[in-house]
Amino acid sequence: MTTTTTAQTGEGSDALRRLILMRWLAAAGELALIAAAQPLFGIALPLTPMLAIVALLAGFNLVTRRRLTRGGPVTDGELFAQLGVDMTALTLLLFFSGGAANPLVSLYLPSIAIAAVVLPGRFAWGSVALSVAAYSLLVFFNVPLPVADAERATRLHLAGMWLTFVASAALIAWFTARMAAAIRSRDRQLAAAREAALRNERVVALGGLAAGAAHELGTPLATMAVLVDELSETAGLNPEAREDLNLLHEQVAHCKRIITGLAARAGQTRAEGGGAISLDSWLEQVIDRWRQLRPRARATVRLHGATPAPQIVSEASLGQALLNLFNNAADADAGGGEIEIEATWDAARLRLEVRDRGPGFDEKVLLAAGRAFVTTREEGTGIGLFLAHAAVERLGGRIALINREGGGAITRVELPLEKIDRVSNT
Repeated sequence: MTTTTTAQTGEGSDALRRLILMRWLAAAGELALIAAAQPLFGIALPLTPMLAIVALLAGFNLVTRRRLTRGGPVTDGELFAQLGVDMTALTLLLFFSGGAANPLVSLYLPSIAIAAVVLPGRFAWGSVALSVAAYSLLVFFNVPLPVADAERATRLHLAGMWLTFVASAALIAWFTARMAAAIRSRDRQLAAAREAALRNERVVALGGLAAGAAHELGTPLATMAVLVDELSETAGLNPEAREDLNLLHEQVAHCKRIITGLAARAGQTRAEGGGAISLDSWLEQVIDRWRQLRPRARATVRLHGATPAPQIVSEASLGQALLNLFNNAADADAGGGEIEIEATWDAARLRLEVRDRGPGFDEKVLLAAGRAFVTTREEGTGIGLFLAHAAVERLGGRIALINREGGGAITRVELPLEKIDRVSNT
């Protein structure tokens, strides 16, 4: 039979850490009450056994803290045993201070509440059974409190009940609030993990479609190349037509190189065999490649940062992501405007911005970018932006989409260089 443990989700250690803190608070409060019993309330308690119990509880807490430092899974059974130690210590202290007549007997409730929050049902009910059994035994077996004045004893009992209520309410609220915050944090992490898994599934599906498309495009591209060559040999072509044919020939050649590269890069993370290159040179290569693919697009490029630039291992998917972002900006600014590409870096981080003066991003793109295929152009598919998000986030970075003042958009890429840094990969 498989035993479920809170450690499987990382919550066992957090719960034990909170128990240790609560135990220190409880020991401090118990010590203060024992010390104040005679001077403030005129009650003579058996100090030796009660102080010994508090000392043993503190020692056990030190051992528990050392065990937590060593690491390892914290199971539900271990947490139940920890709560059992707290209940046992409380029972012994109550035995020497009036038993069930002591108003502090309600301090069993925080332990029950904690068990109900962090442990499965059988352990929670086990904590209830332990506390009920201890409470029942204290009714019959105890050392009575030596308070002769009945009226004074009633006032002390009421004061003790108030103190117990305050302490129990504070401990339960604190522990429950911390556990609820931990659960909310875990839910956010699970949601992010599910989203990442869904995005990865879509990327894998796109990879399969890309492989099929690359295979199918080989024949029409070869046909186009032959036709372009034949047209170029036609006599009497005017210079503008010949220039257009040359451009078409270059673009067909680029497409053939891209398709050939798909097979070479399939299953590989690094391009060009993982060779090292300076960050500024790599950025220049990516931008030059984009200029070849979009010869009629205009862009102002500014690259500046730490000198010498850090050495990185060129990343094929990241380069493709930047090309997609450059293309999106050029498409948005198709009216003939000039886009701006600016990159800054230091030894640990790259920050790149692509600015255009197009219509900007609508609300649909801002909300769903990176999680679904979204586009505002009739001929667009949204795949480029989706893949750019996937590539950058896989490397620990992020893409921010911002509408620009005065019209247009800014696409900001922030990327730690750790995963593509040459030093960290040698």
